[in-house]
Amino acid sequence: MALIAPRVTAGLPVDDARNLARSLQDSNDITVFVDGTVHRLPDEARDAVVDLLARLSRGETVTVSSVEEMLTTSQAAELAGISHTYLRNMTDRGEIPVEYRGTHRRIRQASIMAWLETQKKQAEEADSASNEDDATP
Repeated sequence: MALIAPRVTAGLPVDDARNLARSLQDSNDITVFVDGTVHRLPDEARDAVVDLLARLSRGETVTVSSVEEMLTTSQAAELAGISHTYLRNMTDRGEIPVEYRGTHRRIRQASIMAWLETQKKQAEEADSASNEDDATP
């Protein structure tokens, strides 16, 4: 997942901020229209939008950015269903990219998911080849 540069939005003018604050005062129900289609936001997204709108209603400047999830080697190993030692060895061999935060290894969740997909494809190919060998007289 590519990271998108942060977007900074200046605080709203006083009148707009006051009107938005009044609208948010007793409600956290957010309805989103995209090309005329109504979308109901999941709770997490709704909470983020309400928080963003509340900050704008207070006249605050807001910065929105995305963060790619970085996992510890233990978290990554658990997600992949392999041992911590095996995962560390794979990072040492360069099979899974790793980043360092000080002396601690961090692995992008997307890297683990890509490795798992590769493993799945290899298993399917091996199974397919095995079935072909069994089918030949």
